[in-house]
Order: sequence, then C-alpha cells, then structure tokens
Amino acid sequence: MNKHGKDKLVFWLFLAPALISFVVVVIVPFFMGLYYSMTDWTAVAGLKTNWVGLDNYKAMFSNLAFRYSFIRTFLFTLLSVLSINFVALVFAFLVTREIRFRNFFRAGFFIPNLIGGLVLGYIWQFIFKSVVPAIGASYGINFLEELMILADPNLTLFGLILAYTWQYAGYIMMIYVAALLNVPQELLEASEIDGANFFQKFWNITMPMIAQAFTITSFLTLVNSFKQYDIIVALTAGGPTDIYQGAVVNSTELLAVHIYNVAFKYNNMAEGQARAIVFFLVLSVVSIGQVYYNKKREVEM
Repeated sequence: MNKHGKDKLVFWLFLAPALISFVVVVIVPFFMGLYYSMTDWTAVAGLKTNWVGLDNYKAMFSNLAFRYSFIRTFLFTLLSVLSINFVALVFAFLVTREIRFRNFFRAGFFIPNLIGGLVLGYIWQFIFKSVVPAIGASYGINFLEELMILADPNLTLFGLILAYTWQYAGYIMMIYVAALLNVPQELLEASEIDGANFFQKFWNITMPMIAQAFTITSFLTLVNSFKQYDIIVALTAGGPTDIYQGAVVNSTELLAVHIYNVAFKYNNMAEGQARAIVFFLVLSVVSIGQVYYNKKREVEM
C-alpha cells in the first residue's frame, strides 16, 4: 500500500467511531421513527403494529391543539431570536468598552447560561409569583402587585421569553464579543475623524464586519428556541389554559412539549412520532433558509 492509501486508511479509521455513532444514534432512529409514524405503534410489548399510512399526519393537521402549538412556537421563536440577539449585542458593546470591572460584567452576564433549564424555570417561577408582587406591595405599585404573569395566557409567553433571554443572552454575547474585538479600530477612528456618529459607525462599519457572527447567533437562537422544553416544563408546565377557536388549549405548550405530551402523557406514540417528523422537517427548512439568507447578506455587505 502506498503512502496515499495509508493516509486514506488512517483518515477513515479515525472517522469511523464518530461516523458509526452518528449512523446508530441519528440516522437509524430517524428512519425507524419515519416508519413508526405510519403505523399504529403503541410501544406496548406484545401488541401488533399495523400499517396506517398517512392517517397520523392527517390527524395531526386536523388537530386544533397542534395548530395552536405550531403558531405559538413560531411566535415564541421570533420574539426570542430578536430579544436574545438584541440583549446580547448590547451586553457585548458594554463589555468591550473601556469600563471598570469589565471582566466582572462578562462573567456575570454569562453565568445564567450555566444554570440548568429546570432550575432556571423554578427560579423565575419564584420571581414571578413572589418577588414581583412583593416589590409592587413594598413600593405601592398596584400594577406589579396584581400582575399574575404565569396565570394570564396573554402574558405567560412573554414571561417565558424573559426567562429564556436571561439564560441565553450571555452565551450569545460571547460570540458578539469575539466578533467586535476583531473589528479594525483604524476604520472606526477614521470614521470618527470624518464626523461619523455612533449609529453611523455601527451601521456602516461594525455591522458588515460582524455579519458572520449574526449568521451564527441567529442560527443558534432560532434552533434552540424552536426546541425549548425544560424551561417551559419547570416554569409553566404548558399552562395556563386559553381558548382558541372555541376549544381549550394550553397557552405555552410549544411543539417540543406538545409532542412529548402526545407521545407519553396521552400514550399516542405513533401520532407523537409523526409530529416529531414534521417538527424536524420544519426546523430543518427554517434553519437552512435562515443560514442561506444570512450568508447572502454577508456577501452583499
């Protein structure tokens, strides 16, 4: 065997563990799930699994709770992406300025990301239920004293977004920090000499220079917002209930929670699997579309 052949063999030997793991853990379960989504599978030992074709998919799209969950998931994702990236960018600008305790602020903003989703959910549950009303009572602010964020279906989603932003903005901030530190100071100084203000420098110099960071952060926040599960379970458990098209629905039962409930709470494994397949396809299309759009924007900038 020549040197090229040996190099190729070594390459595949090193790649094999990761490749086998990916096939076994991701590829095989995906196609098994695709098969089970077209059956009446119940995961109960001894029961025969029958082929039902697209019946589970038809039932899914005619299900009001699924459609409502789909809409709420898109709304939550859109608002979370905007909120997290805005807060993270503000934090990044703050900790890249010449201020005292700069490293302390960096660590402080990042620490919430180290808290697990379940713990974080319980922390914010305590804040919304006890701290906010207590502050309102102490300072005579009736609005805060009577504010029941977790009991109002119109406000609970915003409470989730606030908690999730508090957790994730510090992580996204670090990506922006790395991008901002790579912006050539000579360009900013030259623009100052030409009389450019902060917003002109940001829009015409900083934004194009950190466009790649926007692609990464938008992708991360979009995908993670779509898949959000643990904070919802700990903070709201999918509630409170609301009325949608004359039916009772759970106002914060986003797609990940909805799929889990269908499969395990209501024991409709095949229907849950069908919804998981659609969830995967939608998330793939949206995330790929987002990356393509942002990459195109990078070239235009």
